[in-house]
Amino acid sequence: MEFQNSVAFAKELDANDELTRFRDKFIIPKKDDEEQIYFLGNSLGLQPVSTSEYIQQILDQWASHGVEGFFDRENPWLRYHDQLLKTLSVIVGALPHEVVVMNQLTVNLHLMMVSFYQPVGRRKKILCEAKAFPSDQYMFETHLKRCGLDPDEVLIEVSPRNGEHVVRTEDILATIRHHKADLALVLLGGVNYYTGQLFDLKEITAAAHDAGSIAGYDLAHAAGNVALSLHDWNVDFACWCSYKYLNSGPGAVGGVYIHERFHKDPALHRFGGWWGYQKETRFNMEKGFQPIESAEGWQLSTPSMILYACHKASLDIFEEAGVQRLFKKGKQLSEYLLFILSSINKDSDEKLIEILTPQNIFERGCQVSMLMLKNGKSIFDGLSNQGVFADWREPNVIRIAPVPLYNRFEEVWRFGEIVRSLILNG
Repeated sequence: MEFQNSVAFAKELDANDELTRFRDKFIIPKKDDEEQIYFLGNSLGLQPVSTSEYIQQILDQWASHGVEGFFDRENPWLRYHDQLLKTLSVIVGALPHEVVVMNQLTVNLHLMMVSFYQPVGRRKKILCEAKAFPSDQYMFETHLKRCGLDPDEVLIEVSPRNGEHVVRTEDILATIRHHKADLALVLLGGVNYYTGQLFDLKEITAAAHDAGSIAGYDLAHAAGNVALSLHDWNVDFACWCSYKYLNSGPGAVGGVYIHERFHKDPALHRFGGWWGYQKETRFNMEKGFQPIESAEGWQLSTPSMILYACHKASLDIFEEAGVQRLFKKGKQLSEYLLFILSSINKDSDEKLIEILTPQNIFERGCQVSMLMLKNGKSIFDGLSNQGVFADWREPNVIRIAPVPLYNRFEEVWRFGEIVRSLILNG
């Protein structure tokens, strides 16, 4: 498509957008009764209008039935989890029984480490990305220390080459091959939180398996953002949060994928809890942990039905909109954003914005990370003052993510005009 830097062109894109009506299903932040430009779906997705209704249904059951809400004839809480799996499994490209909704992201990463990180002899190394999200770094550090291992000796961090911002796939694959005899686990972020780079999970997984290693991923910035095929790619496990692109609220319940080949493996280590016990005999309260033979067997405690309700409110919108249509529009939004930012540089006497995010459409999702080469913080403050929700990351990086469910192409154009005016007046 030949893009144009004009409001008329942006409005035409919106007029032809078959997903534009879904914006009305979300509560857009307002200031002085005017809708703001919310480009922070990569940090916290907006609230669906229906969320309060879904929560109220749980509260009404609780009020009317008390504990019998778990066995309510119309919508028993014991089976609420089943309502989440169909759409969620499509979003991450898994079989429904390979997905479980539980806990939060870092808790789930620790649980997956229990099952899938089994250091034996010299095979104890973990390959990860340099400068991973801090919570992942702390998870590695504390988990390895608990195992009596030195993180500095175990972790292999892959970094961009000098003068580059993203990690080349060829360098990840070469590192896996180089450490083939020592590698126990490859655990990367699916999309790097800082640059927005989407890693080639299919190629990396294949290389990890060729090296005799387990392949797992933190999909916090990938789930609901980019097309995934975890089962077909033969990924061993993955974890994600649901408060970003999945719009399920602050501190929302997390999700886990575990390939079906592990579901009936009695030798696999795991932590047990009663909610992961076989459903048919769970209430017999007997000794001896007998896990559900699906990803649900990794559950621990009784889940929050209110968090489930928040999650379902968003997933129902995903199902109605169509996951593949959403991924396609997300790519178009970021493509148009990159075009607008490029035009700002072309119209300037000097380069003012360096894009950290890959230009290749197959190596990114919705997020675009802008390295501001001049007056970055003042431009960010100006964006905030003019009603733009963006994110600041040191040093001098502004992260933005127009998402397909509730953002418009006209907002992308307006964002560019605001940035241009701030630069000219800066």
